[in-house]
Amino acid sequence: MSLADWIVLGLTLLGIVAYGVWKSGQSQNIGQYLMGGRTLRWYHVGLSVMATQASAITFLSAPGQAYSDGMRFVQFYFGLPLAMIVLCVTFVPIFHRLKVYTAYEYLEQRFDLKTRALTSFLFLIQRGLSTGITIYAPSIILSTILNINTVYTTLFIGGLVIFYTVYGGTKAVSYTQLLQMSIIFLGMFFAGVMVVHLLPGGIGFGHAIKLAGKLGKMNVIDWKFDPKNQYNIWSGVIGGFFLQLSYFGTDQSQVGRYLTGSSVGQSRMGLIMNGLVKIPMQFLILLIGVLVFAFYQFNRPPMFFNQYEVKQVKKSSYAAQYNQLENQYTAVFEQRKNKADDLVKAFDSKDQAQINKAQAALKAADGQSMAIRKQAIAVMKKNNDKANEDDTNYVFLTFVTQYLPRGLIGLLVAIIFLASMGSTASALNSLASTTVVDIYRRILNPNATDKNYLNASRLATVFWGLVCIGMALYASKVGNLLEYVNKLGSYIYGTILGVFVVAFYLKNIKGSAVFIAAIITEILIIILGNFELVAYLWLNMIGCILVIIIAAAINPLVRENAITDI
Repeated sequence: MSLADWIVLGLTLLGIVAYGVWKSGQSQNIGQYLMGGRTLRWYHVGLSVMATQASAITFLSAPGQAYSDGMRFVQFYFGLPLAMIVLCVTFVPIFHRLKVYTAYEYLEQRFDLKTRALTSFLFLIQRGLSTGITIYAPSIILSTILNINTVYTTLFIGGLVIFYTVYGGTKAVSYTQLLQMSIIFLGMFFAGVMVVHLLPGGIGFGHAIKLAGKLGKMNVIDWKFDPKNQYNIWSGVIGGFFLQLSYFGTDQSQVGRYLTGSSVGQSRMGLIMNGLVKIPMQFLILLIGVLVFAFYQFNRPPMFFNQYEVKQVKKSSYAAQYNQLENQYTAVFEQRKNKADDLVKAFDSKDQAQINKAQAALKAADGQSMAIRKQAIAVMKKNNDKANEDDTNYVFLTFVTQYLPRGLIGLLVAIIFLASMGSTASALNSLASTTVVDIYRRILNPNATDKNYLNASRLATVFWGLVCIGMALYASKVGNLLEYVNKLGSYIYGTILGVFVVAFYLKNIKGSAVFIAAIITEILIIILGNFELVAYLWLNMIGCILVIIIAAAINPLVRENAITDI
């Protein structure tokens, strides 16, 4: 990056942190620290909810996902608006009326302490692991730019977020997220405009979309029902509904965002805003990835986007073999570029026979490129069997750093940092609140002073920050970050949602029955997931339904004192 980019990046990051600390003030009690005094307006709540979900993974991995797999990932969000409606009708008024700090407090009032502790524990595991992945995403950027190991960049980013989250609590998180999302929307808009601007002369937005569509990248909706297909309309609407309902209704990182609303109405409007804006936003982010794909039909892309892995193989005894493949890749690219030009000319001629012929030729050239790329990955694996062969996280980053003008590169890199900081700060705040409210204050030290709980909250934030940094150091082995973090959530969200559904709607089922059902369900979900018997989105629905069925079946057989309370 140029000096101008570093200045833009540094000023943006420092400005965001300073703004959040200044606006938050010093928290005097646990209510201010964890809930921000419950004073925020609906637009503030809505942007905070969106910023928590839209981590750096969204802006780093989603364009790469679309580059390699097309637009079909957008179906993942089709269940979101339905989930927002259910939340507004059921979850929000109950949580507000009870004045809870965490979603899991309600479960003790409805069931018992052991059920509250179990769901809190499941949440801490899932959110602690997934937050590590959100920290790792921007560390990729710094390591690529500075050409240093991701260990050092991970420690830097994790430490920065821990600092302002510990100091300002949830108010610092919410105020920084408000500014972060404003900058993010602006920056991604400019990125999309620049991709189109950088296309060769005579090739516009319409040409790029048509070309990408002919190569299978505009596959927005897939109507075919297949339980093993991860992204189709059915898994998106049904499985996605259960995932989003559990995420926004039972995950404290989100519940904590809309509980800061000044009223039930303000929280509801914030969630409705999220339901209306999220799908178009995600569609446009994925569309940027498709446009980048079209751009690389006319500009030679790297044979492999993760340059760290490339440098490793070029230092090895396999360097000559890899370099030979790169030469072949360059030659095939020139053929592919000519075929892409032919297809664009065919579009302008509106001759369908000519279009079909050019499309077939371009697909054949693209297939040759992919075959050479696979050979290159095989060479990398020979050199190092632990080499990461998934480079989708580096696609958008490579385009940004190589082709965007000075200043805008710094802004786009800052956006990915801001997204990571926003979602990570929310997660740390929610992990701290669950640890202190559901474990420390309720079980370990129920009679301490408010100042003691405030200090415990800060210590818990630091603790979980260190745990998440540890997970981030492992995250390089998990492949596409966006997909992995959603898979991880699907192993747990369905079970927790099932517990809440029973709590809200099945009043005759007692705590011991739902406690046993949750444990049995979680074991079954882990088995289903590990053996990949169904696509991961369906695990959310299956987990929820299993908890309900098992709890209802064993409820008459289980005495309420069969399991001793914690």
